[in-house]
Amino acid sequence: MQTLERLLAIMARLRNPEGGCPWDLEQSFATIAPHTIEEAYEVDDAIRRGDLDGLREELGDLLLQVVFHAQMASEQGVFDFEAVAATLVDKLVRRHPHIFGDADVKTAEEQTRLWEELKAQERAQKSDAPATPSALDGVTLGLPALLRAQKLVRRAQRAKLDAPAMSLDAAWGAFRSSASTESLGALLFALAADASGLGVDAEVALREATARFEAETRGREKSG
Repeated sequence: MQTLERLLAIMARLRNPEGGCPWDLEQSFATIAPHTIEEAYEVDDAIRRGDLDGLREELGDLLLQVVFHAQMASEQGVFDFEAVAATLVDKLVRRHPHIFGDADVKTAEEQTRLWEELKAQERAQKSDAPATPSALDGVTLGLPALLRAQKLVRRAQRAKLDAPAMSLDAAWGAFRSSASTESLGALLFALAADASGLGVDAEVALREATARFEAETRGREKSG
């Protein structure tokens, strides 16, 4: 706890108008957000490379983003780091009633279904919830496109809504006959939807294919 308190104190000092860091003082939620996203990807990269020392450092950088946002919110009198942590604690307890309550969950699949049901209830109870809630509410717009497509498809499937109107074969045929941004988007979405039905993570699949392409290209550079 002493280390965390020191971290919070350092962040407060960096943001202090009297003697603080000029760069840190110029930042806002909007300017820090891209750094937050970048640090999350760097955490992912360290995990994929099996670099545990790098993971420790990248997790620290990601924690800094949380501390930075919390400090700015504290300055505005909205919330502080303690409130962020308390909100997380409450959420973890609320979303694990089979651990902290009397719910009966035996498999990871049952837990995933329960988690989504609890999240839907939470969204419906928020003050800014839409008058007519949808199974697709809450899927973040800022997610990578393939990841967001699959999340939306899975939400629709759980709600027993209709499958995408265009099949993979139809989307491929439309793209071949008239290549355009729209037809390519329909093809990519159909691929993501089919992958979801087969239990394949489209985002991971594309990343792995891209990594293979990168390795092969670097190999040709060295040999050529």
